[in-house]
Amino acid sequence: MNNSVVAVRFIDVERHFDEVAAVNGISLEIYEGEFFTLLGPSGSGKTTCLRMIAGFDHPTAGRIELYGRDVTGLPPYERDVHTVFQDYALFPHMTVGENVGYSLMIKKKPKPEIQKRVEEMLELVRLPGLAKRKPTQLSGGQRQRVALARSLIDQPKVLLLDEPLGALDLKLRQQMQIELKNIQKQVGITFVYVTHDQEEALTMSDRLAVFNQGRVEQVGAPTEIYENPATVFAANFVGVSNVIRDGLAQALTGSSQSFTVRPEKIALRQPDAKTSPSECFADGVIREQVYLGMYSRYIVALDLGGDLMAVEQNLGVFSPEMQAECGKRVRAVWDKAHIHMLEAGG
Repeated sequence: MNNSVVAVRFIDVERHFDEVAAVNGISLEIYEGEFFTLLGPSGSGKTTCLRMIAGFDHPTAGRIELYGRDVTGLPPYERDVHTVFQDYALFPHMTVGENVGYSLMIKKKPKPEIQKRVEEMLELVRLPGLAKRKPTQLSGGQRQRVALARSLIDQPKVLLLDEPLGALDLKLRQQMQIELKNIQKQVGITFVYVTHDQEEALTMSDRLAVFNQGRVEQVGAPTEIYENPATVFAANFVGVSNVIRDGLAQALTGSSQSFTVRPEKIALRQPDAKTSPSECFADGVIREQVYLGMYSRYIVALDLGGDLMAVEQNLGVFSPEMQAECGKRVRAVWDKAHIHMLEAGG
C-alpha cells in the first residue's frame, strides 16, 4: 500500500434517485495498492459508490478522481478499472482460456502473448491446466477464480469487486477470502471490495469504510473500527457491542457519557468475586443462554437495570447441565481499558 498516492478519491459525492439520496455527501480517499472495503447493510450506498467508480452510474453532485484524473462523467471504457460481479458473468460458450483472454483478444494481441498471459493468470488463481474446460464444468469457487483472472489479465489500475463471494457456501467463502487477499498482495493492484459481511471486511481489508444511509460512519483499519467504534452504528454493525448510556453509564463509570464494551471482553464470575481497581463490574442474573458450538452467549439482566451481553468460549466439554444457567446470579467483570467512550450523540 502506497499512502502517498491516492488511487480513488470521492469529493462531496452525492447520488439521488428522485427524492432518495442513495449517496449523501461522501468524501473518501483510497490509496494505491490498498485492499479497501465498502461495508454496510443493503441500501446504505456502497454498491452505488462502486458503480460510480466503474462509470456504470454518475454522481448527481461532487467529483470522482482516479489517480488524480477527474473521471466523473467518463464512460466505463475510458477508465482503467475492471469489475468482478457476484454472478461471475462468464461467457458459457467459451472455454476458460477464452474467457480469461477475452480482453486481450479484443485488443488484437498476438495469440502467443494471449496464451502466455492466460497461463500466468490461471497459475495465479490456482487453476492450472483448466484452460480448455467450459464454465459449466467448474464449481462455483472455480468460476469465481476464472472471473478474477479475466479481470486481472490486462492489469487494471483498480479492481472493483461487488460481493463476489456471496453465492459461495460458508467454508468455500472463508477459503476464498484468504486467497483473494493473497492474490491482491501478489499483483499489487488496488482492490475496492463491496460487502455486507463484517467477517469478510475484517479478514481481508487494509482499511474499510462503514456505510449507513448514504453516509460514511467511520473509516479505518479493521482493528481500529472494531476496538474503537466512533458511533453506535459502527459498534453494532462491525461485530456486536454493549452500548451503555445515561444512568447506567453514570453508575458504572461515574460519567453519563455513553460507552461500548464488546461481549467477549466481559467475564462472568461468582456473585461475590473480588475485583481490582482497574476493573468495572455489574451484578445481575443470567436471563438467557445460547450454546453456539465454539462459544456460548449470555444475556445478563443487571440489578442496575438493562441487559448486558457476554460471550465465553466453551473450553471444556459442554453438557446439558451447563445449559441450565438461567436464573443464576453472576458478577459481570471487564477491564476499564476495554471501555470505549462514544462521541456525544453517539
